[in-house]
Amino acid sequence: MPTRNPISGFMYFVKGFRWLMKPGIKRFIVIPVIINIVLYSLLVTTGIFLMGYLGHLLPHWLRWLVWLFWILFFLGSAVIVIYTFTILANLIGAPFNSFLSEKVEFMATGKKLSDQGLKSMMKDMPRVFKREWLKIKYYLPRAIFLLVLFFIPVINIAASVLWFIFGSWMMAMQYVDYPFDNHQTTFDDMYQFLRKNCVLSLSFGAGVILVSLIPVLNFFVMPAAVIGATLMWLDYK
Repeated sequence: MPTRNPISGFMYFVKGFRWLMKPGIKRFIVIPVIINIVLYSLLVTTGIFLMGYLGHLLPHWLRWLVWLFWILFFLGSAVIVIYTFTILANLIGAPFNSFLSEKVEFMATGKKLSDQGLKSMMKDMPRVFKREWLKIKYYLPRAIFLLVLFFIPVINIAASVLWFIFGSWMMAMQYVDYPFDNHQTTFDDMYQFLRKNCVLSLSFGAGVILVSLIPVLNFFVMPAAVIGATLMWLDYK
């Protein structure tokens, strides 16, 4: 088992980026990257349109506030992109991410889990989407609770830190679950793996969040995270 340290998880995510250019991997990342580009483009275009519309609604003497609204827009977009967008992108890309995880495991171990084809993907889709729903059910009540903390004086100071930690945990859960699900391991077993390797998981998830804020690189976060999480699971399972 590899040496554990506070940045081990992050380094697996970096390793995932390095794997993107490996022969045999590229064809598995095309669709996830396209999904990311389309959703990011829709989000940004919609946001810019709404901000422009809001600017026109302001009285002339308040137009100087437009720059403040733009700052708030970009800060708010960062939160939306990382948490809401990531859930949507992974829900759409789940079947393709499962295939990518299988391919990475095969390249790393030489063991093939299933026939990778359209028929196999269609057969696994109900199970994959059910698994995504379990993650959403886990996420929503905890996210709502943390959002409420932002409106409580004094406590709201710590809310942003708690939100980042929870977001890191969720990113680890989102991507580590692919190799677990490919082996049809229960959601509870996956959760126990994360708890057992808490620092490793948080380090990985934090890396996903931070790189999601970097233009261009954010298009490749999803496939890189799937690869990194699979390699991490293989080393620590």
